[in-house]
Amino acid sequence: MRLPDDHPSRSRTPSPVLLEHRSLVDTIDPSTLAGPSGSNGHLNGSPFSNRHVPPPSYARDVAKVTLAGTALYEGSHIDREEFVRLVIQSLRDVGYVESADVLEAESGYRLESAFVAAFREAIVGGHWDDAENAMDRLGALDEDDRRAAKFLISQQKYLELLEEQDLNTALVVLRTELAPLNVDSERLQVLSSLLMLASAEEVRRCAGWDGASGMSRQRLLLSLQHYIPSSVMIPSRRFDTLLEQAREYQRNSCLYHNSSTPFSLYTDHACSQDSFPNVTTLILAEHEDEVWDLKWSNDGCYLATASSDRTAIIWRIGPSISVTERECVPEQVLRNHSDIVNGLAWSPDDETLLTCADRVIKMWKTKTGVCMKDLSGHKDMVTAVEWLPDGSGFISAGMDSRIIFWDNQGKQRDVWENVPIRITDIATSPDGSRFIAVGISREPITVEAPPLVDQHETNGRPHPPIPDTQLFEKRIMVWNWTEGRLEASITLEDYGEVTSVKISRDSRFALIGHGPDASEVQLWDLDGPRMARKYTGHRLGKNVIRSCFGGADEHFIVSGSENGKVYIWQRGTGELIDALAGHGQGSVNCVAWNPRIPSMFASCSDDKTIRIWESPAPASIDGTQPKGKQRWDTDAGAVR
Repeated sequence: MRLPDDHPSRSRTPSPVLLEHRSLVDTIDPSTLAGPSGSNGHLNGSPFSNRHVPPPSYARDVAKVTLAGTALYEGSHIDREEFVRLVIQSLRDVGYVESADVLEAESGYRLESAFVAAFREAIVGGHWDDAENAMDRLGALDEDDRRAAKFLISQQKYLELLEEQDLNTALVVLRTELAPLNVDSERLQVLSSLLMLASAEEVRRCAGWDGASGMSRQRLLLSLQHYIPSSVMIPSRRFDTLLEQAREYQRNSCLYHNSSTPFSLYTDHACSQDSFPNVTTLILAEHEDEVWDLKWSNDGCYLATASSDRTAIIWRIGPSISVTERECVPEQVLRNHSDIVNGLAWSPDDETLLTCADRVIKMWKTKTGVCMKDLSGHKDMVTAVEWLPDGSGFISAGMDSRIIFWDNQGKQRDVWENVPIRITDIATSPDGSRFIAVGISREPITVEAPPLVDQHETNGRPHPPIPDTQLFEKRIMVWNWTEGRLEASITLEDYGEVTSVKISRDSRFALIGHGPDASEVQLWDLDGPRMARKYTGHRLGKNVIRSCFGGADEHFIVSGSENGKVYIWQRGTGELIDALAGHGQGSVNCVAWNPRIPSMFASCSDDKTIRIWESPAPASIDGTQPKGKQRWDTDAGAVR
């Protein structure tokens, strides 16, 4: 069982009772907790004990400067007091304590009142009655907020008593302090169940709480911040938050953003279009039929491609060997598939490549091209294979509504039968917390026809009845891998086929491809879950077209199209940046961004080719830019 970390006055879905796998302690970075302090972010060992002591002699000798008005300077919309207090807070956070004291004396603005300092010390010191009294003086926004704050304080008090095994006093707190607040009956049940635990270690584990000697009091103070006006108790590291918001705004405003270089505060950020990959530098034409899928190795040096010619090829993409050429060698041609190769997956160490064709998965040694095993277990076409992030095994899924879990030697560990959808694609989150499958329902649902409004006859004949319609539901299914439960099953009633899924590097967002009724790529926030944005303009029909995230900060969304073009959008705004021509007739079936080189991606097509796209000055395989200039065939888009 585990205590939710949300604020009890807010209307939210209760958290599950059993949450052993992820503690509240894991959700907050302790480095963000340091408030204004007496010395280098800390006083008496605590980042929150922020007593306002009398100014030292050097500060008392500073004359106060009186300025007219309240604006920072003439024509400014920034309040001077707010700005100066944030500067004082930042100086103390960094460790410039004397400078902060001098500025406080010269400006006449105090960072915070004695009540705030007393409140911080009461929480960190575990003086709960003093904390409640101080809280009453700090101006909580309304009665519900005051009750919610008192609940959090009493909850901490109760847990610490349980940790000390003072069960009688803990029971008194539960009955006389927590229960009368009527905040959350479910939470009270969870708290009361902790009385039955035999040790302090069990209390900490089951509550998802690190104890009085851990960071729990500091986290409590951070939670209580939500109930105190920010003008009274300034949020921790507020200036840093504002600068980070400005950085994010500039990044999203940069249409061609494709750099990991740190931003400078001295100038506005803008990336040149020259860093944007819009030129074909290689055309790979070894396949004899349509190319359906491609995947980069994790080190970015190899590219695997899958074709309807029943082969897969591993290409070594080397560095630029001259100002007009890049080395590229088909290292291994993987043959003997019984059908079209429609899926690929590299192991995290790049030692093993999985290919799937019809109902069979093959395991290949990437260095030798030797097939180690043929794996059977599906009763219909295997549509996707995906390695687990830790390399301990992989997952396969197919149109037979089966999900099979394999170890890294190809032995079945588990089988999920009768998943509610015929699966078209799967993805695992990089942090290992989630697993997603997309597809269509196994059986159609019947949609009743609407009644006829006009029942009159036309030309002596009655209107023919409108038949009922049978439709297949399109679904996104999200499993919480850590807790072993289905987290969400989302039915997409207004969209076409769900064809593909990719998860972002931060494991929070999923990219869902649709067609043909809705030619769009959707960005879903998995923490909602909710659809955050749509990307449109390309054309999807009956083909499966796989899209991807791209760029240094995954700033781009990329997709193929049935009109033979590659479409690239800005992720944050949905603005279409470019529609790249170059492939021949037919669909561009898959795109994949190089995981190591932000200015390189690959695309494959029905025209039997793979194209490598780069910025006008291609990067070397280690990500650096080669010297010299390149000449481009602007009509064909290839190097000459």
